[in-house]
Formats: sequence, structure tokens, C-alpha cells
Amino acid sequence: MSTIAHKRHALSLLVATALLAPSLPASAVDADAAQVLARQSGCFKCHAVDRKKDGPAWRDVAAKYAGDAGAEAKLIHHITSGEKAKFDDGHEEEHKIVKSNDAAQIKNLIDWILSLPGGAKP
Repeated sequence: MSTIAHKRHALSLLVATALLAPSLPASAVDADAAQVLARQSGCFKCHAVDRKKDGPAWRDVAAKYAGDAGAEAKLIHHITSGEKAKFDDGHEEEHKIVKSNDAAQIKNLIDWILSLPGGAKP
């Protein structure tokens, strides 16, 4: 193959990669790491993946926020700010703050929750 042919081939690969990049996720969700952080933060005390406890099932959270472009930011704020959480009986409590200052770990936790299938939109 000539040098020009090599350059054309390399350019074709570069263009193909650039065209495919928007359809690829920026980073894959690490479900194991998300669950470890949730466990360390005590999230499973009030939440479960597939059933309601004191807090909603995370599959229901994923269903509720499906298609919401601001979901990630809303949920990150919710688990890092201590804002009030409302319960079925009408009382409110400050939501526990996730036990991490690592933005990537927190984002991974929220991305994992939002990636869960199923749930019934409340």
C-alpha cells in the first residue's frame, strides 16, 4: 500500500470513529462500584433495586426520570445536599448524604440507578 493509500485509510478510520462516537457512552457504568458506594452510604436501609421500602425502588426512580435530560443533575443534588425527602405518611426528613466526595463515584451511582430497567412510573 502506498503512503497516500495509508493516509486515506487512516483518515477513513478517523472519520468513521468520529461519526460513531456520539452513539457510544462516555463511560460504562460500574454496577459493582455503585452498589459498594450505596452499601457504604447506607442507601439500602431505605431503598432496594426492585421493591419499595421507606424510599422508592430504584427501578421506579429510573422509570420516573426516563427521558428527563436533567435527571442526573437532580439526583446528584438529592444525594449530596441533604434536601428533604418526603414519605408516604406525610413526614419529611433530610435525605442522607452519600459518603463520597468523588464526583466520578457519585455520578456512577446515579448513572447505575438510572440505567436500571423496569419499574412503574409513579
